[in-house]
Amino acid sequence: MQRDTGQRATPLYPLRDDARSISRTSLPGNPLAPSAARRFVRAALADWTNLGLLATCAFCRGSGGTAGCPPGNHSTDRLADDAVLIVNELVTNAVVHAGTTVELLCRLEESADSEPAALVIEVSDHHPVRAVRNEPHDADRSGTPEYGRGLHLVGALAERWGITYLAALKTVWARLPVDGWDTCPLPGAEPALQRGLRAAEILAPAPRRTVREDQDWVSRGALSFLAEASDLLAGQLDEDMVAALAAQLLVPRLADWCAIWLDGESGRSGWGTSRAAGLAPRLARVWHGDESRMEKLREALEKEPPLLPDTPGNGPVPIPWPRDGEPGAGEGSAVAFRLVAGGRGLGTLLVARQGLARVPDEVTALIEDFARRVALAISAARQYTRQATISKVLQRGLLPGKVGEIPGVDRFLVYEPSDDGVAGGDFYDIFPAGSGGRWCFMLGDVQGSGPEAAVVTGLARPWLRLLAREGYQVGEVLDRLNGLLLDDAMEAAEAAALMVAAAGGQDVPEGPQARFLSLLYGELVRSPQGGVRCTLASAGHPLPLLLRPDGRVLTAAHPQVLLGVIDDVAYQSQTFDLEPGDTLLCVTDGVTERRSGPRMFDDSDGLERVLAGCAGLTAQGVAERIRQAVYEFGETPPGDDLALLVLQAQ
Repeated sequence: MQRDTGQRATPLYPLRDDARSISRTSLPGNPLAPSAARRFVRAALADWTNLGLLATCAFCRGSGGTAGCPPGNHSTDRLADDAVLIVNELVTNAVVHAGTTVELLCRLEESADSEPAALVIEVSDHHPVRAVRNEPHDADRSGTPEYGRGLHLVGALAERWGITYLAALKTVWARLPVDGWDTCPLPGAEPALQRGLRAAEILAPAPRRTVREDQDWVSRGALSFLAEASDLLAGQLDEDMVAALAAQLLVPRLADWCAIWLDGESGRSGWGTSRAAGLAPRLARVWHGDESRMEKLREALEKEPPLLPDTPGNGPVPIPWPRDGEPGAGEGSAVAFRLVAGGRGLGTLLVARQGLARVPDEVTALIEDFARRVALAISAARQYTRQATISKVLQRGLLPGKVGEIPGVDRFLVYEPSDDGVAGGDFYDIFPAGSGGRWCFMLGDVQGSGPEAAVVTGLARPWLRLLAREGYQVGEVLDRLNGLLLDDAMEAAEAAALMVAAAGGQDVPEGPQARFLSLLYGELVRSPQGGVRCTLASAGHPLPLLLRPDGRVLTAAHPQVLLGVIDDVAYQSQTFDLEPGDTLLCVTDGVTERRSGPRMFDDSDGLERVLAGCAGLTAQGVAERIRQAVYEFGETPPGDDLALLVLQAQ
């Protein structure tokens, strides 16, 4: 390993001249940063592969791309696996031990002299005086420090790594050669399971086999083990991933093998109750230090899962050794723990040690504490899944299954809800309004998010359709919608929807809720001379922009007050012709208020400037150009719903 404590005036390795070979982002210093970093690295490698900066494997190239490497064995997949492991450890280290914003940089470096081409990962935090947790304090008898094993993983996977200290920045970097991945292994050469086991063995050295040595390790390393386990488990939003991580943390450090069962969402807390009701727990994960025994062990455990008393506690329960699962392995001891969080049974953890008549008390106490953390992580993952499911159901019900095709108009819609698992307030629609060839369109944004925003969205869109089909003009539609939002009769529907959300585990606000709504609403009528006549009105919404074929950009509406704010208001509409080639751009504030530090995307007419460069593009081309500009404006992904509608006259 290399430790670089000097300031690097120039990059340690030669960079490609192509700026596309560098990807960087900033991550918040919270437990979600490692998962965001993993997604970022995989996305960067995928982009570089698509751009031709990363070569596909020689095996696939030789067959014209039709050989079909096994999933997970492709060169970039295997490089991504190691890169993701490294970035996960480095970002976790930075978040836990520095607690500042984390800067992540990935770059491709060309081969030079004796150096092969490489992927370099740099993770920086803004606490340069805080040491990286890899100092050899309190090493165990094998010389392995009892904390900070993540950097041993980095050292094992990377060709080279080091640390750079600057005045206001500490950077840990790792270099992975790219050329060595140029040929994919044939099927069976290195299964993904074996790679995962390799990582687990680096993080946790092989267990000892004497009670005294177990006691020594527990007395020195238990707190560090629990802290690192909590960090890894806390950011997981999938219960099966929690089970997989828990198993890898236990084997081989504290057990020779382990198994985890997960109960269903029935609310029953015990094995006996669940099995009697036909809701037998699901064997979610089996992990063995010897991969060749994994399937045999799983078969034995599926035939006869352990029976535990139906009690709320999670103390150790001795379990008979499953002989059929360990042919020729001799005797051992097995102990099971109920996974309980908030008085609710979530599953069972079974651990086993060979060659011991009884698992030492110190070890069972540590595993019991570990099991509590696993249960909390599973409970949090389930709550997130429930909320995400409710939000998806709400989102599907609030938005149209498909938008209409307007005769004589090319239209393209971009809608990307934020990834926070909460139903957002953006909505849209395009629909025919009665006879006469009238088509209506809308793009709106309800204040807030979650169930209270879903209530307003779920009522506003059908009301708008009904009012339009009743023949009301654009301004009149907004007048009546404004009155409905201010009507006390909405409170009953609001209360019912909030009760449903609360039953699903979502937090709901107390007291009366504001029902503010920004809306861009308009109608289109095809003109006999070509193009369409457009009438629209904006109520507190980002104003629509009109792009002429010569690149001129005009504002297509006047600003007016939000809907649901004041009662005595008369909304006005504007009418104009969309000539063939004219493009109308409608967006929500997820576009205009996209932030990069203190600046917003639409500061100094930023949206207008980008749109002016879209002359000559199709409706889809305009939408994708705007979307790309929004993403490139900030270093982090957008934190708000993103919606934009492009209408182009033919």
